[in-house]
Amino acid sequence: MSSFLYFVLPAVGGYALTSMILLKNPHILHKRKRSAFFSRHISHRGGSGERIESTMEAFTNAVEQGTEMLELDCHLTKDGHVVVSHDDNLLRQTGYDVTISSLDLKDLPLYKERLEVTFYEGHYSSGADRKIALLEDVFKKFPRMPISVEIKENNKQLITKVSDMAKRYNREEITVWASVESSIMKECLKVNDSMPHSFTMNRGVLLLLLFYTGLLPFVPLEESLLQFYLLRIMNRTFIPDSPILRNRLIASLLEKLMMRKSLFTHLADRGIQVHLFVCNEDEDIKAAFELGATGVMTDYPCHLTSYLCRNRSQE
Repeated sequence: MSSFLYFVLPAVGGYALTSMILLKNPHILHKRKRSAFFSRHISHRGGSGERIESTMEAFTNAVEQGTEMLELDCHLTKDGHVVVSHDDNLLRQTGYDVTISSLDLKDLPLYKERLEVTFYEGHYSSGADRKIALLEDVFKKFPRMPISVEIKENNKQLITKVSDMAKRYNREEITVWASVESSIMKECLKVNDSMPHSFTMNRGVLLLLLFYTGLLPFVPLEESLLQFYLLRIMNRTFIPDSPILRNRLIASLLEKLMMRKSLFTHLADRGIQVHLFVCNEDEDIKAAFELGATGVMTDYPCHLTSYLCRNRSQE
């Protein structure tokens, strides 16, 4: 037994030391990713706290306020148009219990006059523009603005249309594939692997496993962005649908497990941007940057711009 420990303990110790050194110095094994953009200021659904979410008015306001990236979701209408909307079912957004996929573009209802901000309970937005936007119109109006496009359904026609639009408007390098589902991301990359992409949920779990086992510094990563919740907002400004996440103890444990500065710093050193969302208050914006986020996603682009101007030391 003693002879076994004589060999094993030095090996384990050597592995742990090597892993720690490489975690802090990833350039030893990995070439830093080069990106066509770097975004510290990201507008969630176009800045859904200042204008009605995902409308052209919201996107325009966010860009005017100095955002460096737009985040949006898209779906396909019955007659084949790619539109910008977080939900396929429009009950929450419009009051009509219908799906985008069941309607032609001309039949899509207008957004409600006042819409609650999903990640800021009790706060509402309004605006003159209540029309569901076309993704192509967003690409046309903001040709050089980086945009994260979340694909929520494994629909090859939708994915192909988004890819074709990114090519047509010469914006593949600044259009990001985003999806929670690995099966959807696999199809996105199959259609177009020239576009940068973010971590899916499964890949995020794997990332944590690699981090805690010490293997992360040795493993190549294809993703260009990690976009994830700032978990401290759970049950405070955002009440999750999941009963498990509503448990404050579980939410606290997840925060301690997942919000690791050494992990985020390692990713940033490898050229992988880390965007934490949705940060709508000063204390949350500050916490995100202190954790090592390279960018913050917000519903209030004007407020985030003000914060960054007031706290230039974090730039």
